[in-house]
Amino acid sequence: MERKRRSWKSKRFHRWFLRKQKKTDQFRLDEFSDGEDEDDSNDSSVFYSTETDLRAANDELRVFVGTWNVAGKSPVGSLAVHLDEWLNIRDDAVDIYVLGFQEIVPLKATTVIGAEDPTEATNWNELIGNTLNDKYGCSCPWLKPMVHPITSDDGPPKSNRDSPQTTPFPAKDDDGIQFEQQDRYRLMASKKMVGVFISVWMRRELLKRYDVSGIKVCSVACGIMGFMGNKGSVSVSMTIGGASFCFIAAHLASGEKKGDEGRRNYQVAEIFKRTCFQRLPEDGDKLHPLTILGHDRIFWFGDLNYRLYLEDNLARELIKEQNWRSLQQFDQLRRELERGGVFQGWKEGDIEFAPTYKYSSYNCNRYSGGIPSRAGEKQRTPAWCDRILWYGKGVRQLSYFRSEIKFSDHRPVSALFSTQIFVKSENTNTRSPAVPDPNTFPAKTPSTAVNEMDSKEAAAPALLSLIGKEVDYDGL
Repeated sequence: MERKRRSWKSKRFHRWFLRKQKKTDQFRLDEFSDGEDEDDSNDSSVFYSTETDLRAANDELRVFVGTWNVAGKSPVGSLAVHLDEWLNIRDDAVDIYVLGFQEIVPLKATTVIGAEDPTEATNWNELIGNTLNDKYGCSCPWLKPMVHPITSDDGPPKSNRDSPQTTPFPAKDDDGIQFEQQDRYRLMASKKMVGVFISVWMRRELLKRYDVSGIKVCSVACGIMGFMGNKGSVSVSMTIGGASFCFIAAHLASGEKKGDEGRRNYQVAEIFKRTCFQRLPEDGDKLHPLTILGHDRIFWFGDLNYRLYLEDNLARELIKEQNWRSLQQFDQLRRELERGGVFQGWKEGDIEFAPTYKYSSYNCNRYSGGIPSRAGEKQRTPAWCDRILWYGKGVRQLSYFRSEIKFSDHRPVSALFSTQIFVKSENTNTRSPAVPDPNTFPAKTPSTAVNEMDSKEAAAPALLSLIGKEVDYDGL
């Protein structure tokens, strides 16, 4: 009798296990990949996903990522028309706008070694907010987007230290003005470091549908002497509906001499190593990612400054023929991606547009230099300096294009992505996200910080000699 009872229990358990296994298979995360086979080595570097994989429904998010080097120019009223064209606004077409800018201020010694001035960042945020929300009839002159504090670093020089911090949500701006309820898009986070700036906006309806948490920002300065903020990155980390996102806007070392690509590769490695989103008491029980590669969906964009391994006249001939495929064979970043020199395992869409740099300041319809060139005009081989890359499963690029805004010597570049996130149902158990190994990308030790400050003091006389002088961004 006892043997029959055990046999009956064994069969019952077996049927229950098969039903549970079948149910689990319906929500396998591979089903939401980008459709390409990926080896296991790719997954190991991302650590563990923070997503929910049981009893959850997947939703699609449309993410617009854009990058633009504005050559030290301030946003003017007439730019609103061009911004509208760049953002390509259509009703409900985009859920999240992530915009990265470079050179939003002219490079002077005072802007590099001095305290951050939020004026230009606030001006850009207001212009972006008005552009996004005017489309929906929210054009009242008193209406302002919620502008998060641009920086909260303590002690000078504010712009030149690696600065992890949080962006409170919801929050008020420095004047105590809250975001108005009528606006369609809300400013989720923004961060400025000298001329590098990131601004992230989300459709207001999504805040009711998804749990949005862990909004943090971090800056990494790796410009002049390795620690000045004229080059580097500003990053935003956030979790939406169980999936973690990281957005990195970067401005890397310039130069088209042989070996300059190595400086850019080094700065990429420094940004990976030094970007850290610190845990804070308000995080509570939620374990948000600490490093870039700890996130599920990662987008890296900006003026990455990779050039062409090609003579100027040959490059211009291929551009005239619009032979983008042949031209890409000489692209530095493509070669680095192929050989694993940088961004190993990352992806970029096919480039089917003309190089975005460098346009003449005398005639914005042609590239600078060439033969014949105007006296005093810089000789630069055209290149795809402005790029957008991504990493992680569940991301699909829908478009990759440049816009024809003739505001600076760069053309803005944009990409539209479709990504899937999970909406947790009631009583859903989530996997505990693993904390990345701190030895993989170690944070700076106190001794390192002290050494950097010593180096700054030693460099101060040389930098002070530049105060009041315009310094060429392109040469640093």
